[in-house]
Amino acid sequence: MAVIRREELEQLLCELESQLKRLNLWSETPPAPEALHSQLPFAVDTLKFHQWLQFVLIVKLRALKEPELAAGSVLVHPMAEEVYRGQWGTYRELIALLRRLDALFAA
Repeated sequence: MAVIRREELEQLLCELESQLKRLNLWSETPPAPEALHSQLPFAVDTLKFHQWLQFVLIVKLRALKEPELAAGSVLVHPMAEEVYRGQWGTYRELIALLRRLDALFAA
């Protein structure tokens, strides 16, 4: 079984955070607590995609306690491609980072 090193994951998460900030998609104010409890994929009914990245994905991946994480299936970049369809120029780097994150988990 392949494992994901915490250092690789943390580096990607830092890059993702920086990219969200560069795009002015980072918020210092979290959404209402009930918005974080959506049962739908990517919390599409309660959060914008960039909010889900910041307040769900990044938070959950940073909270994992294992120094090496078992690789599994993570597919975030297809959703990003859908959300930012027609805006490739603006979101190209963000989508590329999410593709790298997916690849890290697919290793």
